[in-house]
Amino acid sequence: PALPHFSDFTEMMRALGYPRLISMENFHTPNFMLVSEVLLWLVKRYEPQTDIPGDVETEQDRVFFIKAVAQFMATKAHIKLNTKKLYQADGYAVKELLKVTSVLYRAMNTQGGERADLPEEDSSKFKFDLGSKIADLKAARQLASEITSKGAVLYDLLGKEVELREARTESIARPLEINEAEKVMKIAINSVMEEVQKTKDMLNSVALDEANFEAKIEKRKLELERSQKRLQTLQSVRPAFMDEYEKIEEQLQKQYSTYLEKFRNLTYMEQLLDDHRRTEQEMFE
Repeated sequence: PALPHFSDFTEMMRALGYPRLISMENFHTPNFMLVSEVLLWLVKRYEPQTDIPGDVETEQDRVFFIKAVAQFMATKAHIKLNTKKLYQADGYAVKELLKVTSVLYRAMNTQGGERADLPEEDSSKFKFDLGSKIADLKAARQLASEITSKGAVLYDLLGKEVELREARTESIARPLEINEAEKVMKIAINSVMEEVQKTKDMLNSVALDEANFEAKIEKRKLELERSQKRLQTLQSVRPAFMDEYEKIEEQLQKQYSTYLEKFRNLTYMEQLLDDHRRTEQEMFE
């Protein structure tokens, strides 16, 4: 696409102090890396403390980056950017970048004519930090609000000074009653001593409970050890009936073998009988 304002863009970027040279050839084909670099640089020029991530390796990262920059410019500078054109990263993106650079460039030129007094060769060294100015303005507004509120509170307190002065003078002039003060101190001391005693009683109770729990734990440990020893003894001792059990098991195995042999013989004989009957039946027929 044609870039009728490309020269204005490059001149503004140079005046704002962009460290790299930008040519029209950079945008003949989509160049997202350069567009993202310029966008991040412009955002930092506007507000150095911004935390927009500059990772644009994946497509998802690029979409997130473009949306974050567009939202930042919309809320902080009231500049509406076309995210689709920025994502194209070609000549149309330059038109969107020009919106931001124009604002910064105009703001730089309105700084009390300081830049106009500089020699032409030093104009590129002029640094304009609009973000810091906005931060200073916000801080000034906050301080003004705090001063107003604190002044109102101070005014109210000073209005009560006449009444408070009389009460203060009366309290200072009143003689100190030693007996009354001693009585109050004794009451306070007794109260503190009671609290201390309660705390000590609680500590003693906790210590007693701890001792009881430790005794119970030790008792359970001994019971566990005895149970484990008994289990080991039972596992190591051969029961008295095992000999008889093994003998009966051996006899049962023999009986089972005999049973199987007789069962097979019986089955075979029944099969022979069936065959014989079938043969006789066929002969009679």
